[in-house]
Amino acid sequence: MRDRGDRSVNVAHGGAARRDAHDHAKFDYSFAHYATLIDALLGQIGVDRYAMYLFDYGAPVGYRLALKHPERVSALIVQNGNAYEEGLGAFWDPIKADWAKRSPETRAALSVLVAPETTKFQYTDGMEDVSRIDPANWQHDQALLDRPGNKDIQLDLFRDYGSNVALYPQFQAFFRKYQPPTLIVWGKNDKIFPATGADPYRRDLPNAEFHLLNTGHFALEDQLHVMAPMIHDFLDRSVKQ
Repeated sequence: MRDRGDRSVNVAHGGAARRDAHDHAKFDYSFAHYATLIDALLGQIGVDRYAMYLFDYGAPVGYRLALKHPERVSALIVQNGNAYEEGLGAFWDPIKADWAKRSPETRAALSVLVAPETTKFQYTDGMEDVSRIDPANWQHDQALLDRPGNKDIQLDLFRDYGSNVALYPQFQAFFRKYQPPTLIVWGKNDKIFPATGADPYRRDLPNAEFHLLNTGHFALEDQLHVMAPMIHDFLDRSVKQ
């Protein structure tokens, strides 16, 4: 996010924190709760106008904020952040099975999604130039994912993501009604949030600037040199200080 004073505000995006996590049985790990926490933080630091960078898990958190405070949203930068059912491809099939049945077996089947091979896959699959990706990225992420109790937190969040899908029509109604300036800059090779979820934005935001890049999920790791100037230019043109 960016506020009027051009101070950067880091929004929830699914990465693990450095501190010990709360027990998932005692803390509400849900997208609704994340949005409530971020909203409270922004209130405490006096941010009442912001452009949102929406990526991965952070997209539904940001869109929940937009539904609550649509007048505060000055612009959207959407990078592999889904708001359409078309964007939930094969990667999501085992997660959808857990939404449908919610059994110990369907939950256990999701464990592979926090395994080392999947963490590395997120950083390397579909990248234009894998040599740009520092292996410390997935090694550090995996060390945090492997903290005691964290696997259950991640499985809770996979299950709760279905609550975002139920809100997709409301997110889309926000786009149509408010038409915020929007930059869509998407890694087209991403298998988690594929490009099939990018194109539908143009139905509801016909004036959006639209770019599919030859990269994967963590697009900034591979295409920062392309994306950073694009984002700066978009904000300079779209957000009035």
